[in-house]
Amino acid sequence: MTRALLIIDVQPDFCEGGALAVAGGNVVAAGIAADAAERRDAYQVIATTQDWHIDPGEHFSATPDYVDSWPVHCVAGTSGAALHPLLAQLQADAHFAKGRFAAAYSGFEARLLDPQADIADESGALLGDWLKEQGITAVDVVGLAADYCVRATALDAAAAGFATTVISPFTAAVDPQNMPSVNEQLREAGVTVLTLG
Repeated sequence: MTRALLIIDVQPDFCEGGALAVAGGNVVAAGIAADAAERRDAYQVIATTQDWHIDPGEHFSATPDYVDSWPVHCVAGTSGAALHPLLAQLQADAHFAKGRFAAAYSGFEARLLDPQADIADESGALLGDWLKEQGITAVDVVGLAADYCVRATALDAAAAGFATTVISPFTAAVDPQNMPSVNEQLREAGVTVLTLG
């Protein structure tokens, strides 16, 4: 199999001190950075996704329900929407942005991000198409948050025919109590949920 690492939404706004912090986000960032550096040769490509919101409609709310609506976060071009600083040294092969004008949880809704292009550019390749162009047949999924964007990305990856693994120690959940049911849903969809150690 030709394998890719998908690093989902490891951004300052989703880590401690950010606008929509997930407990353990900074530890996840450090773990991904160390593991990906150590096992870089295991991957044909490494791709990152970022929430990159411009006007996502009801996804942003002054009175969020933390299920379908959220506080303002990861606004395109801001420091909170950037990649976590610990991932800067990874030299990922491609960066993808999602959610410019709508809520977007799955990385498979993300388009190739050209840092030199207009932040509203919607012309980039979709993640799934880009992976297929690279000859990828298997993906490892890590990042934030386990019960939202990691979950949605893994489900879409499996549905698109990729052999899909979620590496649980390199994720963190908005609500850790959700994880048994999330992991059951992933396994039922054919996703391998890997625990290390």
